[in-house]
Order: sequence, then C-alpha cells, then structure tokens
Amino acid sequence: MNISNHYWYFKSALTPRFCDEVIAYANNQKEVMARTGGYGDRELSKQEVLDLKKKRNSDLVWLNDTWIYKELHPFVHEANRNAGWNFDWERSESCQFTKYKLNQYYDWHCDGWDKPYDRKDPNNPEHGRIRKLSMTCQLTDGSEYEGGELEFDFRNYDPHMRDESKHKIQCKEILPKGSIIVFPSFVWHRVKPVTKGVRYSLVVWHLGKPFR
Repeated sequence: MNISNHYWYFKSALTPRFCDEVIAYANNQKEVMARTGGYGDRELSKQEVLDLKKKRNSDLVWLNDTWIYKELHPFVHEANRNAGWNFDWERSESCQFTKYKLNQYYDWHCDGWDKPYDRKDPNNPEHGRIRKLSMTCQLTDGSEYEGGELEFDFRNYDPHMRDESKHKIQCKEILPKGSIIVFPSFVWHRVKPVTKGVRYSLVVWHLGKPFR
C-alpha cells in the first residue's frame, strides 16, 4: 500500500492535567510484563521470558475507560482524514499504558497482523478485524528522561533485513508532553532503550475489517 503520510502528529494536544491523571490512575492498577503477540496470556517459562525480553522489555497496564477514549478518539478521526488514509475503522482495543524504565525498550515491530483476529466467540466485536491505525500518546515530557526515542522505518519488510540507516526516521514530534502520533499499524517502528528516568506512554490500536 502506497501512502504519502507515514504518520500524523499533534503537538502537546493533551493537557498536562490529563496526562498526569492517566499516569496516577494507571499506577494504581495491576501492572504486567509486556508481551508480544505470539506468547498469549499463558504462564511463560524462564527461557521464554529471556527470549521475550530480547525483543521487548517494559511494563504495562491495560486500561479500558470511557473518559480516556472520549479524549483520544477525535484525534484519530482527524489524523485519518487529514493524512489522507481514510481507513474504515470501527472500534478501539484496550489502551496500553506503558512504562519504559532504565534499559527498557521495544525493538523493531509493526502492530498489524497478517490475519484478522480469530476470537473463539464470533460475536466478539474484535473477531475478523485487524489493526488499522495505531496511536501513541506522550504522557511525560522528553526532558524527563533520556533515550527511549521513537523511530520509524518506512519499508514494508523487516528492518533487520536491510541497511536501516538509510530508511529510519527519529520521531522528534512526540517529545513534548501531551503530543500524539497516529500512524498506519503496518508501519515498522521501535522504542530505543531508556538510559535515564522513566518514559510513560499510552498506546491504542483501532480496528476495522481487513483491507481489500
């Protein structure tokens, strides 16, 4: 799929109060180890944990609160329209509040799946849907931590396979607190290791029927 805009951003769109409220609220919820899609919800062996952390090492909290979606959805609609994607999407997955502490990161990945969700219950609204739009919200200002850069790679294959230095772009627009980045879920990206402080972010994926 050829697109002219690989991401769309809103600088400091979320108020500091909203960002701080999300952080305080999430920090009082159950925290879990971040996983990638292939591991599911089952208990992992020690070796699987070690293997997982080679790809992704962070802590997260799942949020599913109307007051958060109400704040974020207008930006998804605006980005989808202004960037010229005009993807049909129907609903959002649970929000992922992510903590990147010292030396934590998420290596190259894309959020979209090759196949639609296959839920056991066909009446599940996620059944048969794919991730179409991804949203990352910056809850801490870039001055509060070091490292943790968000980078994009605009190729349609695994960035490890070729010379990434010619294709990757560091997304500096995300740095001011409250900034939002929206991008197609098939775009490759990563979060580099945090070297000082803590980076808090809120990630949401927006689902729709598969592309035709």
